[in-house]
Amino acid sequence: MADQVIWGIHAGKIGEADRLFRSHNVIALGFREMGDLSVPRTRDDYKKKYIEVWPGRSGMEVANPAGQLFRFVREMKAGDLVAYPSRTTRAVHLGRITGDYRYRPDIDAGYPNQRTTDWLKEVPRPALSNAALMELGSAMSLFQVRNHADEILALLAGRTSVERIVADTDVASGIDADDAEQLTRDFILKRLAQKLKGLPLEELVADLLVQMGYRYRMAPVNEPSVDIIAHTDTLGLVAPIIKVQVKSGDGTVSDKDVSALAGKVGMGEYGLVVCLSTFSPAAANFASGKSNLRLIDGNQLVDMLLEHYDGLDPKYKAIIPLRRVFVPELPAEN
Repeated sequence: MADQVIWGIHAGKIGEADRLFRSHNVIALGFREMGDLSVPRTRDDYKKKYIEVWPGRSGMEVANPAGQLFRFVREMKAGDLVAYPSRTTRAVHLGRITGDYRYRPDIDAGYPNQRTTDWLKEVPRPALSNAALMELGSAMSLFQVRNHADEILALLAGRTSVERIVADTDVASGIDADDAEQLTRDFILKRLAQKLKGLPLEELVADLLVQMGYRYRMAPVNEPSVDIIAHTDTLGLVAPIIKVQVKSGDGTVSDKDVSALAGKVGMGEYGLVVCLSTFSPAAANFASGKSNLRLIDGNQLVDMLLEHYDGLDPKYKAIIPLRRVFVPELPAEN
C-alpha cells in the first residue's frame, strides 16, 4: 500500500457536481468546451487544445488546467484511490477509481469528463488533521495527495487517521473565505470531541441554553435519556419545559436513541437531542413526525456556538480559542 496513488478532487467551486459524484458513482472534471479529452495525447497537446478554446491565455493560466486534464485522462488509473471533500455533506468521501476515462455529456453536460468510482467510505472532516484538510482544500480541481496519504489509508483501514494530532493553531494561508470558515468549523468540532466528552459537553450545551435565555438544572444521574431540563422561569414550573439529551460519541445517533427521549417528554413539554456527529435517516424521519422534538447535529451545534460565542463561560473560550477576523471574499471568475 506504500505506493498507492491517492488523488484529491473537487466538485466545482460551490460543489455543483456533488450530486453527480455521489448519485452516479463517478468523479468528473468540467471544461466542456474542450470536448472529448481522449483525443489529445501529450501534455503539450492538452496545452495547445486549451489555447485554441481560450486564446489569449498563457503561462500558468494554461499549464495548470491543461496539466490537470492530462493527469485525469492519461495518468490516473483504475485502482487509484480518490478523496473528495464534499461541500454538501461536509464530509470527505473516499473511493477507488474503477474505470478508464470516458466522455459522457449525456449524463452531465457541465461535467462530461468522467471516471467511474466505487465510493468506499464517508468520514467526518474532524477525523483528519488540520494539515490534511488543508491539503484536500487545494485550489486546483484535481491534485495528487502526497503529504497526508497515510491518514487516508488509515481511515480506509478503519483506524484513527493519526495518533499525533496536528496543532490546531496552524495558520492557513492562501485560502478563501469559504475554506477559512470550514477550517474553523472543523477546528471547533475537533476540540469538542477531544476535550468535552460526556458530562463536560452536557455542561457546554447548558451554557448555550443560558445564552439563549433559559435557566436549567441537570437531570438526576439515574434519569435515563434525559441530561438537562431547561425552562424560562426561576423554579422550572412554567412552560415551556425542554428535556435535553446530549450525545458526545462519534457514531451516528439512531432512531432508538431519539425515541428514548421522546418517551420521556410529557404533555406540553419539548424534547431536544444534541449530538457531535449526525443522525441516521431513520432518526431524522422519526423526529420529523413529532412537532415537539428537535434534533441538533454537530454542524448545527457549531452554528449555535459561533452565534453565542461572546457570552460563553471563559473556560469554554479557553478550550475553543477563536478571534474574529475579516477575510477578503473576491468575486468569482466567469
